[in-house]
Amino acid sequence: MILEIITPDKNVFSGEVSIVTLPGKNGEFQILKDHAPLVSTLAKGNLTYEQNGKSESMVVDGGVIEVANNKVLVLAEAVIAEA
Repeated sequence: MILEIITPDKNVFSGEVSIVTLPGKNGEFQILKDHAPLVSTLAKGNLTYEQNGKSESMVVDGGVIEVANNKVLVLAEAVIAEA
């Protein structure tokens, strides 16, 4: 599936991933391939994704996520730290 992470300042990431873990307002949740359509708000916390068997992580300062047709679009308020 395709993951796009965008802030008001820049496009942070765009690429093919196998799993995305996000900081939801009511706790952490994961998105896998063929996930049902979803729109949700994000809290401040760790966003982690796996690409080519490697896990990458960053801290987002809230935002919104939209999932549809194997595309995950993260509109983050800000990316505080990239690990």
